[in-house]
Amino acid sequence: MNSVKAFAPATVANVSCGFDILGFAIDAMGDEVEIRLREGKGLKVVAIEGDEGRLPYEVEKNTCAVAIQAMLDEMGQEVGMDIFLKKGLPLGSGMGSSAASAVAALVAANHLLGEPFEKKNLLPFAIAAEKAACGAGHADNVAPSLLGGFVLIRDYHPLDVIKLHVPDGLHCTLLHPHFELKTSDSRSVLRDNVSLKHSTIQSGNVAGLIAGLFQEDFELIGRSLRDVIAEPYRATLIPGFYEVKEAVKAAGALGMGISGSGPTLFTLSKGAEASESIIKAAQEVYDSIGLGVDAYHSAINTRGAYVLEEK
Repeated sequence: MNSVKAFAPATVANVSCGFDILGFAIDAMGDEVEIRLREGKGLKVVAIEGDEGRLPYEVEKNTCAVAIQAMLDEMGQEVGMDIFLKKGLPLGSGMGSSAASAVAALVAANHLLGEPFEKKNLLPFAIAAEKAACGAGHADNVAPSLLGGFVLIRDYHPLDVIKLHVPDGLHCTLLHPHFELKTSDSRSVLRDNVSLKHSTIQSGNVAGLIAGLFQEDFELIGRSLRDVIAEPYRATLIPGFYEVKEAVKAAGALGMGISGSGPTLFTLSKGAEASESIIKAAQEVYDSIGLGVDAYHSAINTRGAYVLEEK
């Protein structure tokens, strides 16, 4: 075995009320990374497709290389590896683009080396890559991309990650308006302090969402998709946010929120049948404000990242 190719899915982080602690994976799209062994030592990013020439080839900046290097450092090994990245996710979209690249690279490299780490134990290396990409080592994208399904990050010190139940028929629709929103800009509008009132409301919604998942109570899931901490500030950066939210809920969505730091919006619904109406309703709003939008719908990905092929 000289090369391995792996796939890692896109993700929705925060899930409205779960700021920095909740995320889930989707089936619709993701990134592919191929890792090839070569003689000598060190990592090399050989090719990147689908990024419009925007991603770095420097190993200390590229999330694929940073993740693999963190794993090799933990092993105390030096290995020669070439990295080939194929982006299936738009950059700056709020769909976990950097996370998917890092996770796919880790799964491929780990398999190529004979699976020295269990899948869940790759997570710290993916977090290291996220920190290199955006300055903050959050796990709400990398954890669901790696493990699949809904994931709760209960704590970071020490890292405590819990997979949650996914009800049969829970479906996601993603709406990606045609503009880029930097994570740094989305973070800059947030407040450092949260009132006791808002903290209580947010805690109730997180608990309600988790209870709704386990009880397969779709109405409770919908009622709990309410964010009083980040969304009121981030919504101002996304044109037509509240108009779209009202339209998709009328079209059958359980609720709508901002995917990660945006600008992509996500909705959840019971079954895939509502997706067509949700997309149509959103497109009408975006047409009225002169903004293009890409729409995707998907079941929840419960598998996470996986190996595509080995040679």
